[in-house]
Amino acid sequence: MLNQKELESKVRHIQIYSRKAVLEMLAGEYRSSFKGMGIEFEDVRGYQHGDDVRSIDWNVTARIGRPHVKTFMEERELTLYFLVDVSASGEFGSSEMSKKEVMARIVALLAFASVHNHDNVGLILFAGDVEFHLPPRKGKNQVMRMVDHLMRHPTKSKGTNVKAALEYFQQVRRRRCVAFLFSDFLDTGYERTLGDVAHAHDLICVSIRDPRESELPSAGMLEFRDAESGELRTIDCKDGGLRARLTEQSERHQRQLKDLCHEVNAELLDISTDDDYLYEIIQFFRERYTRSADV
Repeated sequence: MLNQKELESKVRHIQIYSRKAVLEMLAGEYRSSFKGMGIEFEDVRGYQHGDDVRSIDWNVTARIGRPHVKTFMEERELTLYFLVDVSASGEFGSSEMSKKEVMARIVALLAFASVHNHDNVGLILFAGDVEFHLPPRKGKNQVMRMVDHLMRHPTKSKGTNVKAALEYFQQVRRRRCVAFLFSDFLDTGYERTLGDVAHAHDLICVSIRDPRESELPSAGMLEFRDAESGELRTIDCKDGGLRARLTEQSERHQRQLKDLCHEVNAELLDISTDDDYLYEIIQFFRERYTRSADV
C-alpha cells in the first residue's frame, strides 16, 4: 500500500508523462481515429481544405455543383466516458506496475488526447457496485481530477460487477458517445448488457491483464490470497498440470472476451502490464482508422 507522499508522486508523474506523450505522439492519432468519423449526422456544409474526403455528400455535391461534406455532432463536441474497474483484483501486479496503475496511465493518455481536441471526458468507477461518477466536462483540470480520483479512490464494495456499471452508464448517458470500459473482465453475466451498450454507443473494451495470471513462476510452494474474496491458498508452482490448466484457463478467457466483443460489435484493446501501452494505443488507433477508411 502506497503512503500519501508516494501516491501524490505517482499521480503527478502520470499527469506529466501523459500530457507530454499526447503532445508529442498521440494527439494526431486520436483525431484521425475519432474525429470526423461520424456519430450523429447533423448537417451539410461546403467543402473546406483539409476535410476528410470520406465525408463528402455526393448527392448534395451533384445537385449544387460544388463539393459539400456531411457534418456530425462530434465535430462540434465529442464526449468520452471512461468506465474503470477499481475492484481489488486491479491491485495485482508482478512487474513495475499493477493493473490499476496501468489503467490509470491509459485513461490519462486518452483523456488528455481528448481535451487536446476540445472534447468532453467523464469517469465512472466501479467494483461490486458503482462507487463514483464524474460527469463529462472539458479541460485539463477535469483530466487531473479523473487521474486523482482513480489513483486515490478507496474501493468500498467487494467483487466485480461489470453489468451494474454498464446499466448505470445507460441511465446517466442516453446520447451516443464513445465509451471505454476498463477491466480485467473477471466477471460473468454482463454479456447481454454489453451488447445493449455497444448498440447504443461506440464501445471499446480495454482488457488489462498481468502475465502471472496466465503463467506461474517456477518457484515451488507459494501462498496466495485472493484480493477480492480474501481466501488464502497454497499452491505448488512446479506442478506442471496446474501450470498448464492456468494457462489454458487464461487463454480461454481471452478468447471468449474477444468473441463476445466481435459478436456485439464492440472493439477490444488487450493490454498486459508488461506491454508498451503507448505503442499498443497508437497501433489500436491506426487500425481503427484503417477499418473506418475501408467502410
